[in-house]
Amino acid sequence: MDRNVSGGSGERLLDELVRAAHLASPAELPVVLNRYTEAMGLGRAVIYLVDIQQRLLVPFVKGEPELELDTSLAGWAYRTDSLRLEETPSGGLNIWLPLADGAERLGVVELNMSTLDGLKLRRCRTAALFLALIITSKRTYGDTIAQRMRTRPMHLPTEMVRAFLPPRSIGTGRVVSTAVLEPAYELGGDAFDHAFTEDVLHAAVLDGMGHDLASGLATSVAMAGCRNARRSGAHLKELVGTMDEALAKWLPEQFCTGVFTQLHMSTGVLRWCNCGHPPPLLIRRHRLLQEALERPPEPPLGLPASLAGTARRVHDVSLEPGDRILLYSDGVVESRDEAGEEFGLKRFTDYIIRSTAAGQSAPEALRLLIHAILEHQHNELTDDATILMFEWQPPDP
Repeated sequence: MDRNVSGGSGERLLDELVRAAHLASPAELPVVLNRYTEAMGLGRAVIYLVDIQQRLLVPFVKGEPELELDTSLAGWAYRTDSLRLEETPSGGLNIWLPLADGAERLGVVELNMSTLDGLKLRRCRTAALFLALIITSKRTYGDTIAQRMRTRPMHLPTEMVRAFLPPRSIGTGRVVSTAVLEPAYELGGDAFDHAFTEDVLHAAVLDGMGHDLASGLATSVAMAGCRNARRSGAHLKELVGTMDEALAKWLPEQFCTGVFTQLHMSTGVLRWCNCGHPPPLLIRRHRLLQEALERPPEPPLGLPASLAGTARRVHDVSLEPGDRILLYSDGVVESRDEAGEEFGLKRFTDYIIRSTAAGQSAPEALRLLIHAILEHQHNELTDDATILMFEWQPPDP
């Protein structure tokens, strides 16, 4: 069918795509999508998923070449969250569109056609948006997509912790929260969490003691306790108390540090509780506000109040529009190169500030930062490195 598909025919074909995709297994998605794009005159569709380290775009269907994310046109579409066009030697057009579910970047889709007009462009964008939603839905209950996104086997403790992790990025019109963690396939006890409840963003970073299955188990129990309390409507102090009690009861020999935050998205009021973890960092107007969120240290998770000798304290501060909050584990700043030089807090925050000034999105800034940390240590981290950043940017009144 050519580009002159009528509006009624286009709606019918889209309806058929929705119904077919609803019933398709993840592995059948490319066939279902191609049936629609070819009928609409959009050519053959090729789906590329980003690998879990965000270095490669991996084809959904085996046989297509992998694409370097930092050097390819497809990677440019992913990095900038925008469309990219290229004329083919035969005179046709290749078009790459990002696949994203809100703030979560999944990969890109490639389409090819002889000509492009406004109607075709709208249909391309609609197909990409719909495809991203379908991928997000189907990856929750199938292994096909997870397998495609891995480039090597994963250690068992890492598999356990990753089973608890939320999407890498979440966002609304007022806030974006994004996270990265390495080593991607050999994690010990690091993890992150973020979620929305009504008008609040909840975000946390945890670091289990040690670097084995037991440390991952402690982190997993803490995350389960955090979510259980959060979904029951617990206040922040109660939430942390739930994790303390759970670890003390079920894993009395294990401890876990963590910082837990709640951002009220309509007012910008940030509340947090720090349990033996590096303090959150506040970046405002392209500079780090030194010690803005530092408070007296508290013991790690796993010590109930009766043993810790003090009640958990919750702190609060009012943010300004555009503020960025950084949560991180100590492996980020303590990673060392061969000469023993630490990556350091200054280099860490300067990287974020420069990325912000350059107009990079929060997910892209963290992608580049975690790669810089890996390169500093020649891709051989001796400790987990986890970073979570959220930005409060309310709409203008």
